[in-house]
Amino acid sequence: MTKAVDEIDREIIAALDRDGRATLADIGRQVGLSAPATKERLRRLQDDGVITSFDVRVDTRRLGYTLEAIVRLKPRAHHLPIVERMIVEEPRFIACDRVTGDDCFVARLALVDVSELDEILLPLHEHAETNTSIVKSSLLTGRLPELDPSIRPDC
Repeated sequence: MTKAVDEIDREIIAALDRDGRATLADIGRQVGLSAPATKERLRRLQDDGVITSFDVRVDTRRLGYTLEAIVRLKPRAHHLPIVERMIVEEPRFIACDRVTGDDCFVARLALVDVSELDEILLPLHEHAETNTSIVKSSLLTGRLPELDPSIRPDC
């Protein structure tokens, strides 16, 4: 049985979201705990599966990828496992969600050039219908949802 996430846990998560490289002492100062107490809270959040990993956010443009594309994929009958494998094995797919509705997958590609779309998508067309949109800009990326969903701002 996991313990409930309290306000201090939420503050620790928010502090890590602001600066994933902050020291335990820095986070502790922000939330009013000692470094050892912060470490114990962080360990519990990991053990309980609340915090599942520590990630790096990268500006793909700085790595040479000039654009991103959103691809909706609708596998043909009995081709879902093949499409799934093709997505996982193509490293330029940087995110993919299984979704409800007409499509089974919504994926995101990092591309150096728009001409790469044919190289990536043509092999998929044997197994799925695709619909592609080029990303012009992103309003939100990697934002955490409200850390306490029971508290809603007045609308």
